[in-house]
Amino acid sequence: MRVVCPGSFDPVTNGHLDIFTRAAANWEAVTVLVTANPNKKGLFTPEERMDLIRQSLDVHPGNPGNITIDTWDSLLVDYLEKHNVKALVKGLRSSLDYEYELPMAQMNHRLNGTETYFLLTSPEYGYVSSTICKEVAKYGGDVSGLLPEPVAQAVKRKFAP
Repeated sequence: MRVVCPGSFDPVTNGHLDIFTRAAANWEAVTVLVTANPNKKGLFTPEERMDLIRQSLDVHPGNPGNITIDTWDSLLVDYLEKHNVKALVKGLRSSLDYEYELPMAQMNHRLNGTETYFLLTSPEYGYVSSTICKEVAKYGGDVSGLLPEPVAQAVKRKFAP
């Protein structure tokens, strides 16, 4: 079965990579789908995010090789129908993520029967978010170990004076 891991991934973190590679170990094929949130101004364009995910997976030792990357800027269920995908995989760090993700999963199921599978984040990434990493980097803090190296360098360049 093929699944989609959707998200803004602005930027992709080591926690995201952990979810992608664990999903890829359990499903035949995984598409990491970079989505656009019109309510947020991104640090990176969707194309830059896709490139950073590619670079990160290229150097990630746990990449099983069955992960592709795509982008979409409309209803997620429309992408799933267009590509004949029946399931999503989402990572959960805490009950707050669950509270946020549950209504979306239920709406997607109502719209076209999409199943959503939740993977619990590995404990070492439970506090890592793109937002926190951007905030730390913006003020010169160290994000090594939280972001893949190509992403950490790109974030530093974005915030360089």
